[in-house]
Amino acid sequence: MYKVKIFDEEHEKDLEIAVNKFLAGLQEGQLIDIKYDVALMESEGEQIYCFSAMVIYRA
Repeated sequence: MYKVKIFDEEHEKDLEIAVNKFLAGLQEGQLIDIKYDVALMESEGEQIYCFSAMVIYRA
């Protein structure tokens, strides 16, 4: 069975910490892939970033 875990953070370092913490709990061979994306939005002259990752793994 395959599963996904979605992460969404405002700062790239927070995303890195969250993904690494999750990966530390996986066993050898469970990880299939990691998809990464950054979204940028402007609101009232301020840039807002959204850093996200999807980890695909074997359950």
